[in-house]
Amino acid sequence: MSDTLELAPDFTLPAQGGTESDITLSELRGTPVVLFFYPRDDTSGCTKENEAFTALEDEFGQIGVKVFGISKDSISSHEKFMVKHALSIPLLSDEHGTASEDFGVWTEKSMYGKKFMGIERSTFLIDAEGRIAKAWRKVKVPGHAEEVLEAAKAL
Repeated sequence: MSDTLELAPDFTLPAQGGTESDITLSELRGTPVVLFFYPRDDTSGCTKENEAFTALEDEFGQIGVKVFGISKDSISSHEKFMVKHALSIPLLSDEHGTASEDFGVWTEKSMYGKKFMGIERSTFLIDAEGRIAKAWRKVKVPGHAEEVLEAAKAL
């Protein structure tokens, strides 16, 4: 990333969890935002990541940062996932993959020798002016939410 921070791509996505309405990124200007893109609801790593951000939700709130999880799963999938694991971070449904493509996280992946397209686990810290302050690609879940919180505190 260069010295001049890149403006985060705008989107409007349906949300589940506390909002139950559409979230438009540009309407959140004035507030720092964390977006974490994850591959699928109710899979092991994605569950751990969502649980970690949920555990730190109050701390993000205390510093005025809004946190959203994004996957291509449907709102009904998000609802079941949130209830099953007592998650409270709002989850956005990117069923058409537009936000995932705009943020460059829709990539070719490989598992057991098979190539397929999927979301690369990535997180973006967006400052109050709507610029990407920090991006994490190919995220490893352990300790990640804590690292994002520390970066958010430094904004």
